[in-house]
Amino acid sequence: MPKSRRRKKDDSPAQEPREARDPGVSGRWVVPTMLTLLILGLVWIVAYYLLREEIPFMDSIGGWNLVIGMGLITGGFITATQWK
Repeated sequence: MPKSRRRKKDDSPAQEPREARDPGVSGRWVVPTMLTLLILGLVWIVAYYLLREEIPFMDSIGGWNLVIGMGLITGGFITATQWK
């Protein structure tokens, strides 16, 4: 199989230098946001099943509590994809 040719590097000034932004490091907000969303979603679903009679608004929205909890957990998983 023939080897592919190497491309010439474009040293245009419009490119950001590598030292300015390291692509291997995630922002400091990623882990706390991810953990908060995951834990909050879990707590929401558990509270719905255990305390729905004692928390008035939870009983009134019914099955949407699962959608809210799973939405928070999904947001946590989506945020986890940003973690490097």
